[in-house]
Amino acid sequence: MQDTKLKPTVAGPKVRVLLVEDEVIFARAVAKRLQQAGYDCEHAETLADGRELARQFNPDLALLDMRLPDGNGLDLLPEFVTRGVSVISMTAHGEVADAVHAMKLGATDYLKKPVDLEELLLTIEKAQAATKLKHHLDYSRQRNTHATEGVELLGDSPAMSSARAQIERFAQLVAFSDAIPPTVLIQGETGTGKDVAARLLHLSCANSDRPFVHVDCASLPAELIESELFGHEKGAFTSAQGSRFGLIEAAEDGTLFLDEIGELPLALQAKLLNVLERRMVRRLGATKEHPVLARFVAATNRDLHQMVLEGRFRSDLFYRLNVLTMNMPPLRERGDDVLLLARHFAAQTERRYGLEPRPFSVDAARMIRHYGWPGNVRELKHQISRAVLLSRESQIMPQDLALPGMSISPVEMIREPDSGVTLDTAEKMLIENALRQSGNNVSEAARQLGITRMAMRYRMERHGIKP
Repeated sequence: MQDTKLKPTVAGPKVRVLLVEDEVIFARAVAKRLQQAGYDCEHAETLADGRELARQFNPDLALLDMRLPDGNGLDLLPEFVTRGVSVISMTAHGEVADAVHAMKLGATDYLKKPVDLEELLLTIEKAQAATKLKHHLDYSRQRNTHATEGVELLGDSPAMSSARAQIERFAQLVAFSDAIPPTVLIQGETGTGKDVAARLLHLSCANSDRPFVHVDCASLPAELIESELFGHEKGAFTSAQGSRFGLIEAAEDGTLFLDEIGELPLALQAKLLNVLERRMVRRLGATKEHPVLARFVAATNRDLHQMVLEGRFRSDLFYRLNVLTMNMPPLRERGDDVLLLARHFAAQTERRYGLEPRPFSVDAARMIRHYGWPGNVRELKHQISRAVLLSRESQIMPQDLALPGMSISPVEMIREPDSGVTLDTAEKMLIENALRQSGNNVSEAARQLGITRMAMRYRMERHGIKP
């Protein structure tokens, strides 16, 4: 084994390259050029030396000759691929079959001998970019898999039962057909759980192990959204230093969720329509198109039909998206679901921070039930988490909720009493509530009820109330 390891003399990425090549003169030329480019290189002349050096050197990339003194490079290639090493195979003229076989075994690329050193550097750069993108997509897939674990639509109201039934029906339409999955449009106010419905739709399909890519059209900068969605080739614009998949391609044969699609600029609406119609995507600066296998789910809190009438949304895209539609109901229309969700979010926060479980007081529960929740489930989750973290009582009280512009007056507290309530019972409830809201300050409670402190004391004694 000949050691031609050269320390880089110029700044550059410290990518470790293992060269397995029996032509020593060629190997030295490659090692010298890699050093000039800033790579770290080791050289082995045989399969056995290459296998041993790989264990010691732990390369990022291998340049592997197919014809070696002790065998074929194809014998070593699977070991490199299993270790996560990118492989570029090098074949002599007339050995194209070996190159094809190498690609099937997992090689990233191949070169024909005699190898041009500048072409070699470009091929290495492409291989590194492809490896980086693969790692990124693998991470994204794992992250989205974790993000979809335990996803569910909570609630027993008729509206939520209908939403779950729609999701199951849409999933069945995909399962029983080999055709292109129809698009789904989810409508609803902000915070109603449109993203949860989209994830459930993905999980209900046969390809639930494939990527779920969430694109927030409202948060992407206008100057970047086209590149993010469609991808770009190197040099497509000033800052495009390399080629990059777009999010449409990154979704592979999984689900692409276009959240707040009503915010998509008109120019990009036309490009998206083209993708939906032809199921092909072209990166910025590219001439080649790539097939699109993903299913599309879109969501909006806007009235897209009204936007079409106003010229702010393309009618053809609206009709293309409006194939299967579902509406997520606002929280104010879901009845007692709000209390079920509040208890769920409280328990979540308590588990996350290791807190003792505490119930909502009767007054707090009624306040939660009566509040309009303009921010829907998202607002409820944040307010309940805040109340759980800040409350110091044995119960979560109305003041812990700190709902804007919301307070339950003593009169409101007895609007929904059990049947058979008496005047004495109602008076006792009013006094107890006034004391709670005043922090057991008798004078303040009396002021709230519009009576004197002496009258307050008299009524407290009559009802057996002790602050």
